[in-house]
Amino acid sequence: MSSPTRPGRWLLIAAWLSFVAEVVIIGTGGAVRLTGSGLGCSEWPLCTPESLVPTEELGIHGFIEFGNRTLTGVVGVLALAVLVLTFLHVRSRRGLRLTIWFAAGGIVAGVAAAVIAGAFAAPAFVVFSSVVLVAVIAAAIVTVRTVSERRDLVVLAWIVVAGVVAQALVGGITVLTGLNPFIVGFHYVSSVVLVAVTAAYLVRAYDGPGPRERAVPVWFAVLTHLTTAALAVTLAFGVLTTANGPHSGDANVIRTGFDASVLAHVHSVPGYVLGGLLVLLVGAGAVLRLPTLRWSIALLAVVVAQIVVGVYQAREGLPPIAVGIHMVLAALAAAAMTVVVLRLKRPVAPVAGVDEGDRVEASASSN
Repeated sequence: MSSPTRPGRWLLIAAWLSFVAEVVIIGTGGAVRLTGSGLGCSEWPLCTPESLVPTEELGIHGFIEFGNRTLTGVVGVLALAVLVLTFLHVRSRRGLRLTIWFAAGGIVAGVAAAVIAGAFAAPAFVVFSSVVLVAVIAAAIVTVRTVSERRDLVVLAWIVVAGVVAQALVGGITVLTGLNPFIVGFHYVSSVVLVAVTAAYLVRAYDGPGPRERAVPVWFAVLTHLTTAALAVTLAFGVLTTANGPHSGDANVIRTGFDASVLAHVHSVPGYVLGGLLVLLVGAGAVLRLPTLRWSIALLAVVVAQIVVGVYQAREGLPPIAVGIHMVLAALAAAAMTVVVLRLKRPVAPVAGVDEGDRVEASASSN
């Protein structure tokens, strides 16, 4: 069977919308935290014990929190749309049928487990979400094996779907634990990972099918991965710093116990290292005319903007709008870094008289 061509327009539109939604929900999640609306809705998935939607008594905080929850549904629908369209693109109707069966079974099992949990005064929604997440993971494992072409797209689409379900689960736990700073931080990091995965899906979709070969020198690839590590460390300390800052999501939330001023200085060190490494990547990419150059420049621009915003917010006492911009820029940096890493390789150009198996073997030997 011939390999599917590049995904069609509707799949690419859905993939782009999924990426944008993942970035936007980081912004709305930041708004929840920065306006002190983290507990605007006291329950999960209901907003109050008696109402799914916020009431007037909750004020603006309830509507801000509920708006972020509503966007979670939009993110989930878009993730499912990408998954379904991906199965149709790779012509795996069996995989799509199995997905529907797993979805139905997971929902039924989740409802049953939630009813039992409720009888024992356990958090029903957490139990429901956990069962559905297990069903999603099982469906991913089973259906990926039914796909012979563009398995990379199917895997990436499943990761986003599973991530959205996991985020709903973590969101519920966040509310139930009264905005535990570590769980809130994990919630944010998970969102950044999903932004990176949706960006990876777009890159692989536009690249098309077939084997790939290294497009840069080995030392440049190593330098790029070191830059990725520096970005990860910077993000980790940034999350820890925010967890100890003034914007915890609610005035009554207990901090993690670290000194925020010290963490801010620690956070800046890997940030400056990251900037220096990116200057090297851009310089080397320009001299050698590497395929990573354009996205390395984009990433450097985002990181420079991050540094400027970071310095500004530190000097101005962490104004909420600056912190929110800092959070969104971090997600965009992760997306750009993902593209740079994926551009370390390029699709193998077809060679007349060489079959697919020979090309795969040649690509493997070159790496």
